[in-house]
Amino acid sequence: MHLLLLALFVSIAILVFKSVHSIIWVPWRIQQHFKTQGIGGPGYRPISGNVGELQRMYAEAQSKSMGGLQHDILHRVLPYYSRWSGAYGKTFIWWVGTKPRLALADPEPIKEVFLNTGVSYDKVGFSPLTRPLFGDGLGGLNGEKWALHRRITNQAFNMERVKHGEEEKLTVQEVIDECKTFYFAGKETTGNLLTWALVLLAMHQEWQTKAREEVVQVYGHTMSPSADNLRELKIVGMIINETLRLYPPTQTMSRVSTKNVMLGRVDVPAGTEIYSAMIGVHHDTQIWGEDANEFNPLRFKEPRNQLGSFFPFGLGPRICIGQNFAMMEAKIVLAMIIQQYSFVLSPTYVHAPTQILTLQPQYGAHILFTRI
Repeated sequence: MHLLLLALFVSIAILVFKSVHSIIWVPWRIQQHFKTQGIGGPGYRPISGNVGELQRMYAEAQSKSMGGLQHDILHRVLPYYSRWSGAYGKTFIWWVGTKPRLALADPEPIKEVFLNTGVSYDKVGFSPLTRPLFGDGLGGLNGEKWALHRRITNQAFNMERVKHGEEEKLTVQEVIDECKTFYFAGKETTGNLLTWALVLLAMHQEWQTKAREEVVQVYGHTMSPSADNLRELKIVGMIINETLRLYPPTQTMSRVSTKNVMLGRVDVPAGTEIYSAMIGVHHDTQIWGEDANEFNPLRFKEPRNQLGSFFPFGLGPRICIGQNFAMMEAKIVLAMIIQQYSFVLSPTYVHAPTQILTLQPQYGAHILFTRI
C-alpha cells in the first residue's frame, strides 16, 4: 500500500514538474532570451499566451467601420501587429499558447528567412481548422515530399510534361489534396484580387479611364482580350500590382526555425515561429514614401528592387507556383470588364476590409455597372 502511494506521489510530482517546466519555465526562458537582445513584446501568459488579447483586438477592430474610403487598413486587418509594433517596434515576440512567434516587418530579415534554401526553416503546418480545406497539399508540405509535389505540379503551370528519370506520380489522395489547394489558393485569391481592383477603380475614376483607354487601344471595342498582347497592358498591370500592395490576399507569411539560427544579429531558438507582416511592409511609409496608404499605380511604372518589400505571392523557393497564371487571368478578366462596363461604388458600399482566410470586404463589394 505504501509503495502504491509512493508511486502515485512520484507520478504526480513528475507530471507537475513537466507541466511547470513546459508551461512556465521554457516560455520564461525564451522570453528572457529575446529580451536580452532588445526584443520585447506583450508578456507571456501561462497556457493561453496572448490568444485572449488577440481575439479581443480582432473583435474590436471588426466592430468599427473604417470611417471613409481610405486605404490605411493595418489597424483593422492586423490589429495585433498595428498595436504591438507601435509599442515594441517592428520586431517583437508574442505567444500562441506556449509557442513563441517572432514578428518581422523589415525587408532584410524577411529575405533572409524566406529566400533560405537550406534546412533552417520549415513551413508552419495548417491549423486544425484549415487542414480539411487544403489537405496535405503543396502549401503545407516540407522536405522531399514538398519537392516532389512541387516538381510535378509545376508542370501544369508551365504547360509542359517533363520526365524526371522514372516518371514521378502522386497518389489519388495526393491529387485530391492538390486540387483542394489549387481551388482555395487559386480561386479565392484571384477572385479577391479582382474584387479589390474593381473597388479601387470604382473609387478612383481617373485610373479606370486610363485603363479603359489602354485596353481599347490594344484590343479595340469589340475584340475580346486574350493572352495575346497582354504585355502591352502596362497600366492594367500597374493597377493590379498596386491592388496587391494595398490589399494582398494574405496578411502574413510564416516559417518555423528547425534549429537555433542567427537571423541578422538576433539569436532565434529552434521551434520559434517567424511571421512576416506582409500588410505592414506593403504599407510602410519608410519603404513606399509618405503616400504609402494612397492608391498610386505609378509607383510600379519603373522596375525597382522590391525583394522583401513587395511579395504578395511569397518569396524564395516556395513562391506561389501559380503566380504567372494568376496575373494573366486577372489581367484578362479585368480588361474584359473595363472594356465593356463603366462602374462606380454603390451608396450602400461600406469599406470594411477583413481577414477570413483571405482579405475580403466584410459587407461585400457593392458596385454599380453600366454597359458602355
